[in-house]
Amino acid sequence: MDDALNVEVAYARPDQQQIVALQVVPGCTIQNAIEQSGILQQYPEIRLDKNKVGIFGKLSQLQTRLRAGDRVEIYRPLLADPKAVRRKRAARKSQPLSGIVLMVMAPAIRDLQSASGSISYLFV
Repeated sequence: MDDALNVEVAYARPDQQQIVALQVVPGCTIQNAIEQSGILQQYPEIRLDKNKVGIFGKLSQLQTRLRAGDRVEIYRPLLADPKAVRRKRAARKSQPLSGIVLMVMAPAIRDLQSASGSISYLFV
């Protein structure tokens, strides 16, 4: 293939990642490259009707035509909605810490009260 395009197809799971380099004909689509890479046979959990795909981190359609040097990425579904996680974290941070008492020996006070063993309470 003299006019072939060099592209990569990438898929990552938490425990491993796979990048397959291949040559495709001009006019090849993302879907064609994924099918030619053999990655669908290695990872049967990939469903092109469910998984999103992209080129270098930018979401793309399966019918997008590839250019030389493109890296096709197959994305796994999110386990949690990022917006919901951020909202939950922000709500947790905005809640005051109530009922927490830190007991600290106060050596300066203890010295002044001559070994009375005073304890100071710091309410946060």
